[in-house]
Amino acid sequence: MTIHQDPRAESAVVAPAPADYSTFLHLDALLAATEQVPDHPDGRFFVLVHQAFEVWFELIVHELVAARTALHADALPEALHRLRRVVAVDRLLVTQLDTLTTISPAGFAGLRPHLGTASGFQSVRYREIEYLSGLRGRGHAVVAPPGSAAAARLDRRLREPSLAETFRSLLHRHGVTDPVRLLHSGRPDSALLAVAEALLDHDEAWAMWRARHALAVERLIGHKPGTGGSAGVAYLRSRRDERFFPELWQWRTQL
Repeated sequence: MTIHQDPRAESAVVAPAPADYSTFLHLDALLAATEQVPDHPDGRFFVLVHQAFEVWFELIVHELVAARTALHADALPEALHRLRRVVAVDRLLVTQLDTLTTISPAGFAGLRPHLGTASGFQSVRYREIEYLSGLRGRGHAVVAPPGSAAAARLDRRLREPSLAETFRSLLHRHGVTDPVRLLHSGRPDSALLAVAEALLDHDEAWAMWRARHALAVERLIGHKPGTGGSAGVAYLRSRRDERFFPELWQWRTQL
């Protein structure tokens, strides 16, 4: 006996309930996490600004992973799309630092006791961006205690290839034995050259963020130690010349 299914039943898929703007973005849960620092007029502002940084950091991590996957698959247009998005966010973050300078030094001095030992130095996602990009010279025990989920996340990133390593492999697969010649060609249609420039844009924007961050902190606290136990501005200044892709900068000297 043959059972004939009503073809209309195939299209009778239950559609998800329409979500309004707030529900789609989970705004109630998101904004519930923006608790105000007690008894300080700049508390909510300070929390919101730093939460916004962390949301953007999370997006950068996502896009860097996607760019690395695309480079590994030789999908250069997709990699460029992802890297250009990263750079756009990088540059946004540089300008977002301007918001912190709307807190007066006296205002921050009153806010600082509420922060305890909390410090941007402890940002796991910030360190993840460094590891993914290619800067791996520092440990992360002070950021993520050994055995914690955060430490496991960072350990995994260290085991994975960085973007710098992935780009070197890409050049090798394409038979580029002298990257300086790639730069010298200056061909606007070269996808490899476009990827190299996009990586450098990311590196440059992050260097600008480090420099601008050091200035913003110096403007707020001078040369006091950081809340997380770092040396504060002295520590931030010591990292201003670090680069994700030092080879891309060195090739320019050899050009």
